[in-house]
Amino acid sequence: MILRVLGSSSHGNCYILERGEQALLIECGVSWKEIQQGLDFNLSRVGACLISHEHKDHSKSAREVMQAGINVYCSPGTAEALGISSHRLHTVPPLKQFTVGDFIVLPFPVEHDCAEPYGYLIYCRSTGEKLLFATDTYYIRHRFSGLNYIMVECNHCGDVLKAYVEEGTMAVPRKNRLLESHFSLEHCKEFLQVNVTTDTRKIILLHLSDDNSDAERMVREITDLTGIDTEVAEPGKVIELVLYPY
Repeated sequence: MILRVLGSSSHGNCYILERGEQALLIECGVSWKEIQQGLDFNLSRVGACLISHEHKDHSKSAREVMQAGINVYCSPGTAEALGISSHRLHTVPPLKQFTVGDFIVLPFPVEHDCAEPYGYLIYCRSTGEKLLFATDTYYIRHRFSGLNYIMVECNHCGDVLKAYVEEGTMAVPRKNRLLESHFSLEHCKEFLQVNVTTDTRKIILLHLSDDNSDAERMVREITDLTGIDTEVAEPGKVIELVLYPY
């Protein structure tokens, strides 16, 4: 499979997961023009768009996506918070899988400061590959097995936030909001410790903070912890997701 990164930050999040001639949009928080360009204007191959929650950096182009004939999947709470309706909109309950072309998708609840946020477990039927997507959360209650690829938020470093507060360059309410709504490096590592297995081939870090992260440090510490090839999702990146050889 191929993962194309169109955006992965508070400025906008959008990813294209490709398998052969099929594609899934994961988030649509960048402009519709950017999405079209990322797809080389070949919209017919997109089976669906998965939206994690209603914040605009994840859902900005939801209406345009549906107007283009692409089905959007999200939680009932997300759809209500967005105030959108269309025959292209599919609200799905947590932990009930659905099929989009060659992909089987299982939404699962995460914790964030919004209506009803989801992460997604994506299984490719033809190859048996399993990918997990989780962003904008401070806690994931579920444990997963057999993950080949893990796309997970690693927003900030806890000690960096603490230092900024002590220096007086960050207000305590903002620090608390980050701690209560986003995965820190420390929480990301805890999550990976219980979800990385011998099946895991790639870890992709999402939604790094502009001011409170250290990409090089995050990659180094997670690679040292897991022994798995790790990289940061950056706009314009094309990441190969390959099971073999290894």
